[in-house]
Amino acid sequence: MAINKNSNGFTFGFAIGMVVIVGAILAITAMALKEPQTENIKREKMQNILTAIQVEVSRDEAPAEFEKYVKERITVSHDGKVLNTKTGAIDATDKQDPFNVDVKKEFKGIKDASARNYPYFVCEKDGETFYVIPMVGNGLWGPIWGYVSLKDDYNTIYGASFDHKTETPGLGAEIREGWFSGNFIEKQILDENGNYVSVDVVKGGAPQGDIHGVDAITGGTITSDGVGEMVDRTLKVYSDYFTKNK
Repeated sequence: MAINKNSNGFTFGFAIGMVVIVGAILAITAMALKEPQTENIKREKMQNILTAIQVEVSRDEAPAEFEKYVKERITVSHDGKVLNTKTGAIDATDKQDPFNVDVKKEFKGIKDASARNYPYFVCEKDGETFYVIPMVGNGLWGPIWGYVSLKDDYNTIYGASFDHKTETPGLGAEIREGWFSGNFIEKQILDENGNYVSVDVVKGGAPQGDIHGVDAITGGTITSDGVGEMVDRTLKVYSDYFTKNK
């Protein structure tokens, strides 16, 4: 029986067949790419954590350097209870590992801040101990995030790195530049009485010698405000935890 290639049945059948074939190819490709994509995300996260303690490495170098500097991974609750502690190799399938806590999903998906998990990383460098804290917030056009490290006085910022998804180039996008994150170095989150005051991102510039303020980005007010809110909200949780446990 000859096939009528001009019939509607043939056209629909051909279209359905192509959809099935293309769908199968895309599914196979996605599965093949999933593992390297997951590994790249893991290595980028390691890079960001290391950047917060002023260790710059390539993506390929990140796993070995991460193991060298990061000695412990800890998750705490909003009220300061230790939930999980891990050392050694990271198992990507272990959801309890603090490294695998997705703070972006927690921030977006868990509206009650008291129900979120709060991971941090204990690092050692040049005989000193530093605590790297991940954070997530909202910029002008989308999410922003970063990592801030504290010295072992639980007060002085040793390093910071920030990034974004869709902020405006030349304006809010400048939060990812070293000149901005570098302003946080040596700032303090506690006042002279040991009370938490955070670090303000000040529109128009922080006063000279202000140890609790950094300059906002000119023309990037909303993104700067987002960084300030993110830093203040997040460090408050960890500062309370460190105060209870130091």
